[in-house]
Amino acid sequence: MKSLWGGFTAGLLALMLGTGAFGSAAKADDALAKVKAAGELKVGTETQFAPFDFIDAGDHVGLNVDVFNEIGKELGVKIVWEDLPWESVLPGLDAGKFDIVAGPATITKARMEHYRFTVPIADATCAILKAAGDKSIQKPEDIAGKAVGAGKASSQMDQLKAYAATLKNVDIREYVDNSTAYADLAAGRIAGVANSLPNIAYVAQQRPDTFAVVEPPFGQKSYFGYVGRKDDDHKSLMDAIDQALVKMKHDGRLAALEKKWFGLVFDTPDTVPTPNF
Repeated sequence: MKSLWGGFTAGLLALMLGTGAFGSAAKADDALAKVKAAGELKVGTETQFAPFDFIDAGDHVGLNVDVFNEIGKELGVKIVWEDLPWESVLPGLDAGKFDIVAGPATITKARMEHYRFTVPIADATCAILKAAGDKSIQKPEDIAGKAVGAGKASSQMDQLKAYAATLKNVDIREYVDNSTAYADLAAGRIAGVANSLPNIAYVAQQRPDTFAVVEPPFGQKSYFGYVGRKDDDHKSLMDAIDQALVKMKHDGRLAALEKKWFGLVFDTPDTVPTPNF
């Protein structure tokens, strides 16, 4: 009788694991299955990071908007955006407020310990934006003795601090958003803003009478990627997003969007490289 009962319970357990209650629960926990069931992908970002994410005439626009629209088409879901200050975006992802962070964020060793990044979508090497006509800054090391700003809790701030430590008397200012930093630079309250080369190149292109890029970039070669959770439940979702991005690279859609927003196309790998820092 005991062996018959044991065989019955073993068979029942196998059925539940394969197609019954346990199997359904496991499937329900899968992030990709949840996204597709809901018909929407929730994306957290900060809309103060032109040309990736910004507000123009009341509309949310930028490279990220266009890229995620294409990702939504590939996954068959609608994109739902949530705008937060940058220092709140990654904690929001940790808390499960959204499925992925657009940002994008610089791929670093420290971040990769906690998050999973998508394949790179743009160059992220850090450089300095200065006031147009400021002849006192001809190269990055000329920021010595000057006030320079960068985004609070950003990789660019970390790189600026590390670089400033090799110079003398750099007055580092932290900003909640880049728009405020650019406004202070235009007003002469600071001498430069450290940000990724794509961002400051876009700003200088939009306002050539006000801003100029200091070349070459001072930061180590780095890349931007979108940020997702690293747990097993989110692997299928991140895999699907990676597949969509690689497909967009190979069919030319990503290059066309980069050209639209930056005026150039980035040479980025199809896999996440080992970060330099």
